[in-house]
Amino acid sequence: MKRRLSTGVALAAAGALLAGCGGGGPSSGGGKISDDQIVLGVLTDLSGIYADIAGPGSVEAVQMAADDFKKKYGDKAVTKNIEVIKADHQNKPEVANTQAREMYDRKKADALFDVPTSSAALAVATIAQQSKRLYFNTAAATTELAGKSCNPYTYEWAYDAYMLAHGTGAKVTEQGGKSWYMIYPDYAFGQDMQAKFTTAVEGAGGKVVAKDPTPFPSDNYSTFLLKAPGLKPKPDVLGALQAGGDLANVVKQYEQFKLRDKGIELAVGLLFDSDINAVGADKLAGTTFTTAWFWNLDDEARAWADRYKERTGKRPTFDQAADYSAATHYLEAVQKAGTDKAEEVSKKLDGMKIDDFFARGGTLRAEDHRLVHDAYLVKVKDPAKAEEDGDYTELVDTIPAAEAFGQPSPDCHMS
Repeated sequence: MKRRLSTGVALAAAGALLAGCGGGGPSSGGGKISDDQIVLGVLTDLSGIYADIAGPGSVEAVQMAADDFKKKYGDKAVTKNIEVIKADHQNKPEVANTQAREMYDRKKADALFDVPTSSAALAVATIAQQSKRLYFNTAAATTELAGKSCNPYTYEWAYDAYMLAHGTGAKVTEQGGKSWYMIYPDYAFGQDMQAKFTTAVEGAGGKVVAKDPTPFPSDNYSTFLLKAPGLKPKPDVLGALQAGGDLANVVKQYEQFKLRDKGIELAVGLLFDSDINAVGADKLAGTTFTTAWFWNLDDEARAWADRYKERTGKRPTFDQAADYSAATHYLEAVQKAGTDKAEEVSKKLDGMKIDDFFARGGTLRAEDHRLVHDAYLVKVKDPAKAEEDGDYTELVDTIPAAEAFGQPSPDCHMS
């Protein structure tokens, strides 16, 4: 509860007043909603290498969730006052730290969403716990947020490195890509991806010939790509574990140096539709990858994506879809709790069954605050098979929720 009262007497009086409001049900008068307002903060990359993955599109997705919530409940909503605010963390953990404090403390955000870049996400999770406000990660892949860095105020909504590795890493190896050369960005996301992909490849009977950290961000990967053909033994697969604009640069230079002609296939750790658009579907056609969601999965996914496109002019990435899903279920939990007090909202979220356009067969695990849901092994379509612009993805296999995310980490301690 965001109170500005400072004396013990005033606090006691406020407590008595709240107790007199009774029942615990929703109140449009704001009796249990602090300042009679819910503030949703989107902390994202508004102009950098992840801006197309998340960025302004994520802000619009959260705004869309707020608009839909108000339309659904009308006068029965816990409050009609829902504000969406945004900030740019520039993919820097120190900036994310400062912006998260600003949004929670001065701008009174009840919950933060998005936060691409794992190092930034880990910083925000710490601030969420200190501030006792909720944070929904949709954009960062680090498994630490549901592992050793888990806390009662942080939720993992979309995907993580384990999901990606046990889809793409294992499947590509089983299909014949037995030896790998991995390049990964040298920060928390890349380090976690490299560890999880190594485990998955080796578990499937493959071998990692070499692995190199690369600068983050970077526009030049020539040193690493030219190294690949000379490795002993020569790898079957180049595992590119970058994301966003960095991944686009890797793929373009992979094509430039004709590594496929030299017998080295490309495997991508994390791929978004915005990346395919930037690189060109013709260059990525046939590339297998794992995703949390894609907009033409089925009629339900397409219907939501159509509404999103009407607002933005673009098809959504899975991160943007996850932001809408997370914001919607947060607001539903507030509605059920009749309060925006984080601890009470969490009681409604923990263990929640979720089966919406984004998360199929979903359960929000109380043990680690991970949303476990089906994931998808897909491949990039041949452009000749595309039914419309942005139709990039073809389903290969559905990975059931339990297999996609595994068991809760023993390193997670919520208390």
